Formats: sequence, C-alpha cells, structure tokens
Amino acid sequence: MRGEGIVNSSLDLIGNTPLVNLGKITEENNLKCTLLGKVEAFSAGGSVKDRIALRMILEAEKEGRLIRGVSTIIEPTSGNTGIGLCLAAARLGYKVIITLPEKMSLEKERMMTALGARIIRTPTDAPSESADSNIGVARRLVHEIENAVMLDQYSNINNALAHEKGTAVEIIRDIQATRGENAIADVLFAGVGTGGTITGLARGLRKHNKSQNAKNDYKDGLLVVGVDPVGSSLALPASLNRIEDGQSASYAIEGIGYDFIPAGLDRNEVDYWIKTSDDESFDCAHQLIRSEGLLIGGSAGSCLAGALKYLRTTEEGRKISQDPSKTVVLIFADSIRNYITKDWILN
Repeated sequence: MRGEGIVNSSLDLIGNTPLVNLGKITEENNLKCTLLGKVEAFSAGGSVKDRIALRMILEAEKEGRLIRGVSTIIEPTSGNTGIGLCLAAARLGYKVIITLPEKMSLEKERMMTALGARIIRTPTDAPSESADSNIGVARRLVHEIENAVMLDQYSNINNALAHEKGTAVEIIRDIQATRGENAIADVLFAGVGTGGTITGLARGLRKHNKSQNAKNDYKDGLLVVGVDPVGSSLALPASLNRIEDGQSASYAIEGIGYDFIPAGLDRNEVDYWIKTSDDESFDCAHQLIRSEGLLIGGSAGSCLAGALKYLRTTEEGRKISQDPSKTVVLIFADSIRNYITKDWILN
C-alpha cells in the first residue's frame, strides 16, 4: 500500500488505485445500492493500462523476447497502453515506437514523446486489418526494424492476467476492509476495448465470489455488464451493433470499442451488453467531475452512462438499484489529463 515508506521507483506506483464510494451520484440518481468507482487515474501513468504494460514487459523479459538496452518495443494503441509502455520502458531501458490513430488526443502523444517514444499517427478510419491502420503499421515495422518486438495487447494473455491477479485482488481487499471479510462485488461494469480489463476482472472476481458461496443468482456470484460505444462491433447479440437512423458509425470516445473482436476478449464472461453514445458518455463524465470531484476521462463517463442505463431500463437493473445489500463496481479507466484540449471538456 502507498504511504507506508519509500518506493523504489515509479513502477511501484502502478496499480493500488482507490475504490471510491460514489455517494453523490448515488443520491442524484435515487439509487439504494452501493456504487463504487475504481479510479485508475491514480496509477503512475494515469490509466488502467499501466498494469498490463508492466506485466507484458516483465513476462516478455522472462521469456527472453525482450532484452534491456537492445530491444525496441513497437505497439499499436489508442494511447493509454502506449503511455504505460513508455513509462516502464523509460525506467527499464527500452526504445519505444507507438502507432496511434489520428483521433487520439494530442496530450497522449506529448506524454509519450516526453517519455522518449517515437509516435507514428495513422488514419482513424483505416480498418483494423488494413496495412494503413495502427495495427498494420506496427506489424510492418516489427519486420523492418532489428530487435523489434510487438507485445500485442490484443492477444497477449498478460492483459487479462494483470487484472485477474492484480486489479480484482485490490477490489476484493478494499471491499472486505470496509464491509467485512464476507463482502463481495455483486455487479461489475466496465468499458470494453482490448477486453483484458473486463475478462480478467470477471475471472478474478468470480473465482473469489464462488469461493465465498455468494448468495445471489449470478454466474459464479457476479453479474458482468460490458459497455460498448455506438459504432463499435463488440457487443452481443450482434444486432446491438446496428447503426440506427440518425446515429453515427464513428465515435469520439477513446480507449473503448473496436471494429474487430480482440483475441483477448472472452465475451463468454460478459452477461449483458449496453451501448452508449458520445453524448451520454460525455454528459456522465461531466457529472462525475462536477458531482464527485473525480478528474476522470471520457470512457469513465461511458461506464457510468452504461451503468445508469442498465439500472434504469432492465428488470434486473431496477432490482439491483433499489437493493441496499448490492455492491456495484465501475471501472474508471483513465484521467482527464489525457483530454484537456478536447471539445467535450468545455462543452
């Protein structure tokens, strides 16, 4: 835990983020359940992706794929994984090249540049399988540059394991420290991108809840709801991903949603999917910032928007919302720091 002595390096500041009671949001929305936000902005690099970046590097070192002072890390990212990789690489001695879609914020680019990375921007509208996409460009560079390694967050098993073995353990620890040794998280809401966060958390929390003989009707004691932006293709059933009249096929929210199914996303772990629009997401981000004083990013707004929509519009959600015994956890993936120049901050 932080505050218990001198830490050895910035890498020791990754993770161990606070679980915050969202008391004002609960009150403003007439909820009786306990609503908790896991605020990943407090991690060293400012996001949930710090965890996977460090684990992917350390495991690749154990496997002999990465050698400090020799290897170059190349990674396609929407920004947060890139920042985490750059932070760890700066401390451990790696060169980094990041391929980043054009829509991603200038703040992310500048932070990675400050940490010593080379940034290559790619067209936002390039399909993921295209040679021009950030994934396609990264794959080409790996073949062209000597001693280059792509850790591939989309399929790397350490993406989910970082959350199963780390984030889930923290959530359990903090809930039990406050609410007693038999307390559990009943419901999990998370925005979905590469899928590592929701997959790993679902597995870790379910293992714990099952061992506790959780007294609810959910799969292994946990209800998992995935939040996917309108315009993305991750949700099930696939009919949810249809673009209705008046909707845009593109979305401004960063860090969640894709036009392909990442190998690291186990959709069998997700019980229910909610689609959210940019407007809903940014409205809820402002609500979190102004009501709770949490300086979170846009995808945290998506997570809250999805949670409130589920709690208001589904039969099970309405039951949960009025049940004081239920503990609901939301993952707030990153910080407002990444989006200061974005229009949604001001409007």
